[in-house]
Amino acid sequence: MIWGIRIIFIVLSGIIGQRMADLLFHGIESYGILGGVSAALFFIAVEIGFTRRYVAIVSTVMFGLIFGFVLSSLFLNGLLLLPWMKNQPEEIRNWIEFGLTFLFSYIAVIVIIQVKDDYKFVIPFIEFSRHGKSGRPMILDTSAIIDGRVADVVATRIIDCPLVVPRFVLNELQGVADSTDKLKRNRGRRGLDVLNRIRKDHIVDVEIHDAAFPEVQEVDAKLVRLAKILDGRLMTTDLNLNKMAQLQGVEVINLNDLGNALKPIVLPGEAMEVKVIKPGEERGQGIAYLDDGTMVVVEGGYEKIGQKVHIAVTSVLQTSAGRMIFGSCR
Repeated sequence: MIWGIRIIFIVLSGIIGQRMADLLFHGIESYGILGGVSAALFFIAVEIGFTRRYVAIVSTVMFGLIFGFVLSSLFLNGLLLLPWMKNQPEEIRNWIEFGLTFLFSYIAVIVIIQVKDDYKFVIPFIEFSRHGKSGRPMILDTSAIIDGRVADVVATRIIDCPLVVPRFVLNELQGVADSTDKLKRNRGRRGLDVLNRIRKDHIVDVEIHDAAFPEVQEVDAKLVRLAKILDGRLMTTDLNLNKMAQLQGVEVINLNDLGNALKPIVLPGEAMEVKVIKPGEERGQGIAYLDDGTMVVVEGGYEKIGQKVHIAVTSVLQTSAGRMIFGSCR
């Protein structure tokens, strides 16, 4: 639809150019058509390259200019009723009108930019981009969708901001779901099921964003650019994307870090019961797992494989990949 409007704009610009050339230059209509089409293509290039990146700023400035013109017109209409203003020469009145229009427009733009987060209370039908905790969108990448825990986090109602799924992420997820590799295919289908579950729950709004960024090849770079444009946050489990986004000043929520933060704290000396399921790397060690997937290294647990044992925690190792608990049989 957008490109249809652009094509109509190009055709009309060519017709206008032809008519202007006929009226002004009498007979050089082909140059008029070329000039009109060239001007239309220039404005379309500016629109594509500029407004997509700064649409919030452009909207704010345009509204400020309109508001400033309205205020200046009202003020000038009242000012022209004064005898002093009527007695001024026309040139001075023109400069006063120009100066007041410029002043009111400047003040309106600056004030609206500074208070745009609260301006919706003054004009309830116009809402600029919000920077509050619930206003900034959360952009999901493929790894976070396939991971599946985002649906459980949403179900807790702790997230009240809109979730954004870029079209290129959805295409990547569809490609994984259509893979010939069975494991990848299952992971992709699980990701699609997670998205359907979130949309059906109606707890948060899920938006499919059509940003393409054809000049950018890597999906991670596209995600970072989209997050900057929307002033949003990224949700991922990808450590490389996490680092790249943080280097460019984009806020990231890592589901692994969130999961680690919610795990119960275990202190050295505490007792717990675990089931040893396999041998460890060192001699005499056994490996057990807690319900949340935390690995427990049991000293002296090699002979207890397949049995439940009581252990005393000796130390806890926390890494970005997860947490490991070390203990010894009691």
